[in-house]
Amino acid sequence: MSSLMLFVLAAAALGTFYAMYNFFKVESLDEGTADMSEIASAIRVGASTFLFSEYKVLIVVVGILALCFGVLLSVSCAVAFLTGTVMSGLAGFVGMKMATYANVRVTNMARRSKHIGKTLKVALRGGSVMGLCVASFALIGLVLVYATYKDQLSVMEAIPNWCGISFVPFSMTLSSYALGCSIIAMFNRVGGGIYTKAADMGADLVGKTEENIPEDDPRNPAVIADCVGDNVGDTAGLGSDLLESYMGAIVSAMVLAIHLFISFAAKSKGFSIELLEKLYLYPVVFCAFGLISCIVGLGYVLSKGDSSDPHKELNFATWLSAGLTIVLNFAFTLFYFNGQNFSELPFKLGSLSPWASSVIGVVAGIIIGMIAEYYTSYDYKPTKKIALFSKEGSAITIVQGLAVGMESTMLSLIVLGGSLMVAYFFSGIYGTAMAAVGMLSFVAITVSVDTYGPISDNAGGIAEMAKLDHDVREITDKLDSVGNTTAAIGKGFAIGSAAFAAVSLMISFLYSFTPVDVEVSLNLMNPVTLAGTLIGAAISYFFSGLLIEAVSSSAKRMVEEVRRQFREIPGLREGNSKPDYKRCIQIATNGALAEMKLPALISILVPIVSGFILGPNFVSGILIGSTISAIMLAIFCGNAGGAWDNSKKYIESQGKKGSSAHVAAVVGDTVGDPLKDTVGPSLDILIKIMSTISLIGVSIFSKYNLLDFISRLFK
Repeated sequence: MSSLMLFVLAAAALGTFYAMYNFFKVESLDEGTADMSEIASAIRVGASTFLFSEYKVLIVVVGILALCFGVLLSVSCAVAFLTGTVMSGLAGFVGMKMATYANVRVTNMARRSKHIGKTLKVALRGGSVMGLCVASFALIGLVLVYATYKDQLSVMEAIPNWCGISFVPFSMTLSSYALGCSIIAMFNRVGGGIYTKAADMGADLVGKTEENIPEDDPRNPAVIADCVGDNVGDTAGLGSDLLESYMGAIVSAMVLAIHLFISFAAKSKGFSIELLEKLYLYPVVFCAFGLISCIVGLGYVLSKGDSSDPHKELNFATWLSAGLTIVLNFAFTLFYFNGQNFSELPFKLGSLSPWASSVIGVVAGIIIGMIAEYYTSYDYKPTKKIALFSKEGSAITIVQGLAVGMESTMLSLIVLGGSLMVAYFFSGIYGTAMAAVGMLSFVAITVSVDTYGPISDNAGGIAEMAKLDHDVREITDKLDSVGNTTAAIGKGFAIGSAAFAAVSLMISFLYSFTPVDVEVSLNLMNPVTLAGTLIGAAISYFFSGLLIEAVSSSAKRMVEEVRRQFREIPGLREGNSKPDYKRCIQIATNGALAEMKLPALISILVPIVSGFILGPNFVSGILIGSTISAIMLAIFCGNAGGAWDNSKKYIESQGKKGSSAHVAAVVGDTVGDPLKDTVGPSLDILIKIMSTISLIGVSIFSKYNLLDFISRLFK
């Protein structure tokens, strides 16, 4: 193994050890009263039960896919795929487990210290376990795949003799590893999203609007299931989601480096095997420096004095990590490419070109996060306007929220489009992939800050259910309010990174079926490609509709159960009896597992089936259409849902709980919940998993497809 990959492994090991330290540091804290421990235990058991049930289904799907890869492609593809599933699944499990330990300890810290700064640190330390595991486990798996199959690169020196052959063994192996991460993300995001929103809607629709009891009231039968959902959807799902974006970006950069080499070698241009090795290792080392920067950023914030401004602390940790990533990688790039001749490559800034493209990605990620914050935080006009309009009823609340979500797409798309063009200008197609790498290089801190949100939300629920003093709930509500904004920023970041990663993977796909001595291009006026584009655009809407329908179906069963318990359990309304929490957890679990299968299968089967029937041009159209429509839909869903949620909290912060405006805001929040927590995040994964599986399957269906066979018959 090269010294660079040993450095990457060392950085990942450091991240893993810091995650372990934070895990045990949080676990060593006191859980508080007996009631608090009992509630936390129920949440922990419910989350573990769902995840284990989901993984049982996943084992079957993963086993079938691994067998297909082993038979149709190669053993290395099957092994790499399995490695990706293990790393992603493990990261999601460890992060979720930490969240279920951290929530009650956050509540207890608020109870004992009465200080928001001390409480913030417990929540952030708990969230950091998920963030650090995402980056560290992903890099460890990649290093293992590289160390095991790097000999496949030895065939690259013979490339000029087999121009036109699209199957590159090492590219396929890398793509299979990325797909393994994607499969786990799809099931965790879709299954977790359906679970959490079914429970949340059941709790809100009956508890708040019908029974007029507070949020997280222990009399509400769905309240434990709601807390479980925060952990399986917003923690395990989020971690798996960004882990697969992280790997998708890195792998696309490595694959594009290989295709660049093939293209230049075929045209007898000066592109040495040494330069190839430098270019495909560059994004991996870049992310290793990003992980180190995140460790420094987290360590600094967690070790400094207590602050009464959570938003400021979380922002500082993100900015410090991003800034340090840029600076460290600038120095690394100068050293790494020192004396390298780039005259044959479209690198406008010479050796600094890949770094410049990655910086564009970093800046774009931060700007997209700021745009999401503007449209979703109740410190700004859009969300305040929704709260103001709520005085006029639910219909106007919903209409205004839709307007905010739709308007928010414009600025984000301008940033994404402009960033792609500038990144391409600096470094060509390699630059587009490096922009995605740059945006995701400090993923450890973004996931840490985002995971802090559901931990704080759970902490508030435990405070309410354990009937703690009002000032405890005030502290957790303050953290939760900031967490809603960080979650919206995180979702914006996830959407932006998904767009960059999907575009990079799409370009890799085009290179994979285009002969190496032909200029890579795509004719959108080709009827086959155009038809694929139209159908691809519709897939995002169909997929979203299935998810919303799945949430509403599960929520309907949950609402019926909550109503039944209030109706049939004597003394429940008065607080003299305990509800049957387990029944609601079981309904949410069964509903999520039943409803998630079809949406997940669509993302896997559509590119493959389409490829074998209509060929790679049709699949190219599907990828373009689905990516464009999914990005806009995801931004709309995430920002509209976040704005509805925070407009409700803005009304509550003014002491107007129970007012007609608050009731309307609760309805708006309930409408927005499945959009921001189920549909939006799942669309990110849809476009990445379709691009990745297309990249793997193209080596077969570019040569063997029904359309090509019929065309030859009629020649």
